[in-house]
Amino acid sequence: MNEFTAELIGTMFVILLGNGVVANVVLSGTKGANGGWIVITTGWALGVFAGVVIAGPYSGAHLNPAVTIGLAIAGKFDWASAPMFILAQFIGAMLGALLVWLIYRDHFNETPDQGCKAAVFCTAPAIRNTTSNLIGEIIGTFVLIFVIFYFTNPEMGEDKTPFGLGSLGALPVAFLVWGIGLSLGGTTGYAINPARDLGPRIMHCLLPIPNKGDGNWSYAWIPVVGPIIGAAIAAVLFLVLKN
Repeated sequence: MNEFTAELIGTMFVILLGNGVVANVVLSGTKGANGGWIVITTGWALGVFAGVVIAGPYSGAHLNPAVTIGLAIAGKFDWASAPMFILAQFIGAMLGALLVWLIYRDHFNETPDQGCKAAVFCTAPAIRNTTSNLIGEIIGTFVLIFVIFYFTNPEMGEDKTPFGLGSLGALPVAFLVWGIGLSLGGTTGYAINPARDLGPRIMHCLLPIPNKGDGNWSYAWIPVVGPIIGAAIAAVLFLVLKN
């Protein structure tokens, strides 16, 4: 498996399990209906774990354009490879969203609430405030990228596996994403990943979901721009403190 394929498949698994747990909690008639925020954040953390296990040995498991950009700014990743990684991440995110729709198609048809249908694909703020929402995404992604710099070696080894622990090396990333969701995710839904939000949002637009609404496109730039800014700040601060 090459780096492009690893990033694509790894991101696909993140979205399949992450958006899948949202579908299980918010759509009508599912076994996990109304499971709550703990279930959602746990499902996302486990989705990240699965994605990192798959992609880690081959690409280092960025699975997130913000991670790719942050590592490149910090000099830990080649800028020339960034477009390829980001393209793979967006394609993987779109495929993951497609699979979630296929699995939960009957429940989409039974769900009257447009907001719940959109929530399976993309984030939306609990309280709409452009400045606050942007700050929330910046800080959440800052925490993600900054901590990643300190609990793993982004250059890794020949097998690119964090900590040299094989699959267990994915656990710190999963716990970090879980912690961000539990502590900081209540305002915007913690996209902290442009591909995770924009890719599925595009699929929401394209898929034949009845009474699905417009996908809240006026908000869509925040979970893209916010994570990039947060990653840049984390990388710059890491470089300053390192020196």
